[in-house]
Amino acid sequence: MRDNQEELFPMVDENGQVLGAVSRGRAHDGSKILHPVVHLHVFNSKGELYLQHRPAWKDIQPNRWDTAVGGHVDLGENVEQALHREVREELGITQFAPESLGHYVFESLREKELVYVHRCVYDGEVCPSKSELDGGRFWSRQEILDNMGKGVFTPNFENEYRKFFG
Repeated sequence: MRDNQEELFPMVDENGQVLGAVSRGRAHDGSKILHPVVHLHVFNSKGELYLQHRPAWKDIQPNRWDTAVGGHVDLGENVEQALHREVREELGITQFAPESLGHYVFESLREKELVYVHRCVYDGEVCPSKSELDGGRFWSRQEILDNMGKGVFTPNFENEYRKFFG
């Protein structure tokens, strides 16, 4: 498996205004064309945080633990539509109450994303997608802190965790 390099994303400015379209391949080739993504941090009522395990075939950050849900906004979608689609696709969750935590620009060597961050508390069943993820589990705060900076998590997750929950 691999990601569809021809999939189209909106090209945006730092305020989220759509300027055009960009393919996944172009967005991730080092061109640093800004494109929007959604993140959802899923906590249970015990305060544990669900993390997904990224599969080896992913083109960005393979084999690392990451935010419960992270996905691109597709061309023609708004942030809320993308968030609900990604949560359903990645975790099988359809009933949740997302709280917006804001947005920021994330830049790596290969890409530049406008990240819309959300959180929710969810105690129902989580069914990680077998086609998109390599499983997932809830982590305690101490487990997360003990593994920070050791290459276990994606740099994006670590930065976001410090920024919003540190």
